[in-house]
Amino acid sequence: MGQGMARGKLAAAKLGALGLVMALSACGTDPNKAPNLENFTAKQIYERGEYELEVGNPRRPNTALKYFSEVERLYPYSQWAKRALIMEAYAQHKAKNYEEARASAQRFLDTYPGDEDAAYAQYLLALSYYDQIDEVGRDQGLTFQALQALRDVIEKYPDSEYAQSAILKFDLAFDHLAGKEMEIGRYYLKRGNYTAAINRFRVVVEQFQTTSHTPEALERLVEAYLALGITDQAQTAGAILGHNFQSSPFYQDAYNLLQKRGLKPEAKGNGWLSSVYRQVVQGKWL
Repeated sequence: MGQGMARGKLAAAKLGALGLVMALSACGTDPNKAPNLENFTAKQIYERGEYELEVGNPRRPNTALKYFSEVERLYPYSQWAKRALIMEAYAQHKAKNYEEARASAQRFLDTYPGDEDAAYAQYLLALSYYDQIDEVGRDQGLTFQALQALRDVIEKYPDSEYAQSAILKFDLAFDHLAGKEMEIGRYYLKRGNYTAAINRFRVVVEQFQTTSHTPEALERLVEAYLALGITDQAQTAGAILGHNFQSSPFYQDAYNLLQKRGLKPEAKGNGWLSSVYRQVVQGKWL
């Protein structure tokens, strides 16, 4: 079900919600406030929450949350309570209440681990980390947590409708980590702290070599090693770059830097980049 539950059967939800609004109005109660709902069925309250979430006031999911939480409180062991809990997680995420969304999603997983919506709960939990990635600056803790949660979706629910989206987001989050290493490496390189810069670019080449940042990392390694006078490593970085990314503009930049020194891209010496060269170019992993 997942998001389809939030959108499905909307016409029925509208009718049910309309009935609840009329009943509340008859009682002289403002439906936008927290009403006394003991006299209404779980279905009526749930549909009112769904209505608020989708068409009543979609920019203010907190209104819908009041109804979903009331379903849980008044009818804790019903099927509607189970549905309300997953909708709470969805509404909290929509409201950007990420910690609360994680808590609701995890509670659903703990309470209904074998339910058909468990995959969606796991996906929502992962999204609650993933959607914060760009908000946390250089603190990569949430990115690592997003990767783990997305991996759980992929591994635990490989046949679900959320697995493919989780794979895409996993790759983007992985790329994000590499991007942060590049950002810090460029900062050090610009200020002449070449050893610190090399350490960052090395992480990208060794741990994030499948990301889009690898060509630039290799070119920056050529820059940094040439600045330190370590030509063997610079040439080897250029050789890896030329073999795997010859069409990249970063290769041309690296080639020009080496040529100015009378050097060419080729594997030289026995440094860490020589090991990378043997692995990715020659296929020698031992």
